[in-house]
Amino acid sequence: MKTQELHLLYVFDAIMTERSVTRAANRLAMTQPAVSNAISRMRHIWNDPLFVRKGRNIEPTSYALSLWDQVRDHMYALTNAVSATQFDPANSKRTFRIAVTDVIVEMVWRQLIQLLEREAPGVDIHAVPYTPEGSHSDLREAHVDLAVGFLNQHDHSLRSTWLFESRHVLAMREEHKLAGQQVSMEEFLEARHLMVSLSGDAHGVVDGYLDQKGLTRRIAATVNQFSIVPQVLRESNLIAAIPELISQDCGFVDGLWMSELPFEVEATSMYLIWHARHDRDPGVVWLRSHIEELLQQRWSEIMKYSPCGQRNVQVS
Repeated sequence: MKTQELHLLYVFDAIMTERSVTRAANRLAMTQPAVSNAISRMRHIWNDPLFVRKGRNIEPTSYALSLWDQVRDHMYALTNAVSATQFDPANSKRTFRIAVTDVIVEMVWRQLIQLLEREAPGVDIHAVPYTPEGSHSDLREAHVDLAVGFLNQHDHSLRSTWLFESRHVLAMREEHKLAGQQVSMEEFLEARHLMVSLSGDAHGVVDGYLDQKGLTRRIAATVNQFSIVPQVLRESNLIAAIPELISQDCGFVDGLWMSELPFEVEATSMYLIWHARHDRDPGVVWLRSHIEELLQQRWSEIMKYSPCGQRNVQVS
């Protein structure tokens, strides 16, 4: 392969990763006209349009998708081989994209930013929305570097580290007619439910359990963030089955009654997830080690010290 074509593959890889000429130029430290000129050369050499405009972004052609599927892992391997000893946190200018929920941001983002300011002041971290299906695809397509969440897809392309597991509890406002007692299965099924759905589907872990029993509940409302849940519950007669993790914050439980679910649901495991291509990427290895440490440390603190005591909580 000619040196010129190898250079074009690097530009092509950046454009495919970013889906934007502007972001690809920033990633490569090139000007936008230089990237545009490279695209023109690619189109001439490979005899295909490669990219078409779609709003502010660009969409790859089927040929571009096929080519990237063949070369992207090799490009990452080559990049990692060349730069395996070149990641210096103190001087790096890398940007990392991490798929996370608002709960994870609340848990460790401030500590992570403080760590970067001390050890890697030139490194940027961008939080992007996490969904189980979408974020796994984003890892495979190199749209994100890391993800923190559930791991319901097991294949050779994804790697993971187990972080912790969180069971579910039941939450409602203090004045709710079901508050102050253990809720029965019948009462649970008859109630109107609020559900946090990151994907938009009104079906979660609790519903999976109910399906096995031939039962259903009424999902009266869904939200796509955990942070809004307490306010919605305080101002309505909805109840919500939520991960115990998010009920450990004083601001969350204030004005709410927390109790056990009327049935056992398997605890949900949380993982730090990355793509196999990043196994040896020194920057990603460095970052994920710190994120893993911060999350496990924070989880240990949450489980050891309940910041709000046992006020308005009836769980064993």
